[in-house]
Amino acid sequence: MPGFDIIGDIHGSALKLHERLTDLDYQLDEWSGSYQHVGRQAIFVGDLIDRGPAQREVLVLVKAMVDHGSAQIVMGNHEFNALAYSLPDPGNPKKHLRRHSPKNQMQHEAFLSQLTDDERAHYLAWFRSMPLWLDLDGIRVIHACWHQPSMDIVEERLGGSRFTSFDQLIEAARDSDDDDPKSLYKAVEILLKGPEMDLTTYGAPAFKDKDGHKRTHARVKWWKHEVHTARDIAEIPGDTIDEEGNNYLTTHGEQLDQDIHGGDATYTYAGDVPVFYGHYWRSNDPEFREDWTEKTACVDFSAVKGGTMVAYRWDGETTIDPTHYHPHGPKLIGRMPSS
Repeated sequence: MPGFDIIGDIHGSALKLHERLTDLDYQLDEWSGSYQHVGRQAIFVGDLIDRGPAQREVLVLVKAMVDHGSAQIVMGNHEFNALAYSLPDPGNPKKHLRRHSPKNQMQHEAFLSQLTDDERAHYLAWFRSMPLWLDLDGIRVIHACWHQPSMDIVEERLGGSRFTSFDQLIEAARDSDDDDPKSLYKAVEILLKGPEMDLTTYGAPAFKDKDGHKRTHARVKWWKHEVHTARDIAEIPGDTIDEEGNNYLTTHGEQLDQDIHGGDATYTYAGDVPVFYGHYWRSNDPEFREDWTEKTACVDFSAVKGGTMVAYRWDGETTIDPTHYHPHGPKLIGRMPSS
């Protein structure tokens, strides 16, 4: 069984990626342009592009590793968004599946400006070939959320974990107003962007996010297994306020202490195989029950926002060992799991 080094979201941070691969003892083969390691393989959790200063360099480096077998990769939501941004909407040819709004233009600016048209077309074709998840011997890897019901829908619609036609991409990128329980759009949203829960179904009101926007949905802490209440799985920071300016968790605790109900209960991961994921813009040192659990580990620690390019060195263990986070040993906050 090979060792795997699971590397977090890169977002055009080529210098930090070079440094991390070097620290992990990967050697750059000048002939192939691929970093290689005897007996180990890197796995990238997606989000290679957008934001950072070196989009082309990251894409060249990672694709060379994948092409030469020294790495594997799963699609991130930024690769998926780039595909949708590039495709005209068949129902409205003057628009694209991902609208060319000022907000979306700004998000994709680095990818659009740092590559030529031919280079973008080349890498968009590569993005289309990326699997949405990897289920390997001993580990699982996905960008945002391992959710078997959504994966079942994807496999039924795609015949596997990869897009094989533009029609499939169009279906996955186009939001549908109906309540189709097998919506490909909703399934891909959960896998690549993570699930959200409607707090109003618990009788809780809207809250204000860090940018002051009104929100009725909260991200789900799907990585937490032993959970019972809405408070257990709703990702709401302790300083969040409601629309009247009151502390949200204090004021609306009674509603949040209700038992989890409906589809929200299906999101929590209860599998025996360790899952590695990115997407969530963590910071500081990995924290027990928030960034890692016995069976899950986030590897996105905001490299492009001044954080660390984090990797997890997996050597066959069946439960997460936080000392395998690289480069720094974690500050283990909270109760450690009993041995």
